[in-house]
Amino acid sequence: MTKLHVFDMDGTLLRGAASVELSRHLGRFEEANAVEEAWLRGEVGEVRFWELVLPLWDGVSEDEIDRAFEACPWIDGVAEVFADIESRGEHSAVISQSPLFFVRRLQRWGAGAVFGAGVEPGGRAGEDLLLTVEDKVSITDRLVVERGLTHDDCVAYGDSTSDVGLFGHLRRTVAVNATPRLRALAAAVYEGPDLREAYAIGRDLLAGRALLSPERS
Repeated sequence: MTKLHVFDMDGTLLRGAASVELSRHLGRFEEANAVEEAWLRGEVGEVRFWELVLPLWDGVSEDEIDRAFEACPWIDGVAEVFADIESRGEHSAVISQSPLFFVRRLQRWGAGAVFGAGVEPGGRAGEDLLLTVEDKVSITDRLVVERGLTHDDCVAYGDSTSDVGLFGHLRRTVAVNATPRLRALAAAVYEGPDLREAYAIGRDLLAGRALLSPERS
């Protein structure tokens, strides 16, 4: 039976947030970073976040987005991990609250299914365009069913608040450079610069070579 590896993007594959990194590339870092910090403090909600950020990208070209994507501070080994998953006949997915137009570029590096917010540069913001914490769980469940798997065939990798629901839903989870809250929920914890090392922990969990934390067993 094959396996499913589910990855968060911001903070897990990407050292930082896609919205900030794209804005940095476009010379709008200060504005975007202020919105990001306000969101982290709980001062703006999800819809208001995009109402403030999307105008910063109005008129951006696909080439500019490509260059911003390439310039981002990615964790080491992302493409190598996706390639290894594919070589084994397994499945990968990236589920992120960042814009889908940015997340889907990970497919160029071998990512399988990709999911993100349906917002567009200079476009509208709305609840119907968001990808929520609950969506991460429902999307993962759908992928598991579509591929004829069980939850025990799935491992999730994440770092923060958006991953809490999924980490509470699955038994096999790896906290990657994560917040204390997510570390406490995770079956295993990785701190370091290389996704290949976190992925090796995930493989050990799937194979039963690593012990699950007591609350996950």
